[in-house]
Amino acid sequence: MKVRAVILLLSGLFLAACEEKGPAQSLGERIDEGVSEARDATEGALESLGDSVERAADDFEDATD
Repeated sequence: MKVRAVILLLSGLFLAACEEKGPAQSLGERIDEGVSEARDATEGALESLGDSVERAADDFEDATD
Protein backbone atom coordinates (compact mmCIF):
# COMPACT_ATOMS: atom_id res chain seq x y z
CA MET A 1 0.00 0.00 0.00
CA LYS A 2 2.85 2.42 0.78
CA VAL A 3 4.51 1.67 -2.55
CA ARG A 4 1.29 2.53 -4.39
CA ALA A 5 1.00 5.82 -2.49
CA VAL A 6 4.60 6.75 -3.30
CA ILE A 7 4.09 5.91 -6.99
CA LEU A 8 0.92 8.02 -7.12
CA LEU A 9 2.66 10.90 -5.37
CA LEU A 10 5.64 10.80 -7.72
CA SER A 11 3.36 10.54 -10.76
CA GLY A 12 1.48 13.61 -9.60
CA LEU A 13 4.70 15.54 -9.09
CA PHE A 14 5.98 14.63 -12.56
CA LEU A 15 2.71 15.67 -14.17
CA ALA A 16 2.65 18.94 -12.26
CA ALA A 17 6.22 19.68 -13.30
CA CYS A 18 5.35 19.14 -16.96
CA GLU A 19 2.59 21.75 -16.99
CA GLU A 20 4.85 24.78 -16.61
CA LYS A 21 7.14 25.82 -19.43
CA GLY A 22 10.68 26.50 -18.43
CA PRO A 23 13.11 28.75 -20.28
CA ALA A 24 14.72 25.78 -22.05
CA GLN A 25 11.36 24.55 -23.35
CA SER A 26 10.40 28.03 -24.54
CA LEU A 27 13.75 28.39 -26.28
CA GLY A 28 13.33 24.98 -27.89
CA GLU A 29 9.91 25.92 -29.21
CA ARG A 30 11.28 29.17 -30.68
CA ILE A 31 14.11 27.26 -32.33
CA ASP A 32 11.63 24.76 -33.79
CA GLU A 33 9.52 27.60 -35.19
CA GLY A 34 12.58 29.28 -36.70
CA VAL A 35 13.76 26.07 -38.34
CA SER A 36 10.28 25.44 -39.71
CA GLU A 37 10.07 28.96 -41.16
CA ALA A 38 13.54 28.66 -42.70
CA ARG A 39 12.65 25.28 -44.23
CA ASP A 40 9.45 26.69 -45.72
CA ALA A 41 11.30 29.69 -47.17
CA THR A 42 14.03 27.47 -48.62
CA GLU A 43 11.51 25.11 -50.19
CA GLY A 44 9.71 28.05 -51.80
CA ALA A 45 12.95 29.51 -53.15
CA LEU A 46 14.09 26.16 -54.53
CA GLU A 47 10.73 25.57 -56.18
CA SER A 48 10.92 29.00 -57.82
CA LEU A 49 14.48 28.30 -58.98
CA GLY A 50 13.38 24.96 -60.43
CA ASP A 51 10.56 26.65 -62.32
CA SER A 52 12.99 29.22 -63.73
CA VAL A 53 15.42 26.50 -64.88
CA GLU A 54 12.56 24.60 -66.49
CA ARG A 55 11.40 27.69 -68.39
CA ALA A 56 14.96 28.45 -69.52
CA ALA A 57 15.39 24.87 -70.75
CA ASP A 58 12.10 25.09 -72.65
CA ASP A 59 13.12 28.42 -74.21
CA PHE A 60 16.49 26.97 -75.22
CA GLU A 61 14.82 23.92 -76.73
CA ASP A 62 12.41 26.13 -78.70
CA ALA A 63 15.28 28.31 -79.94
CA THR A 64 17.29 25.34 -81.20
CA ASP A 65 14.39 23.73 -83.09
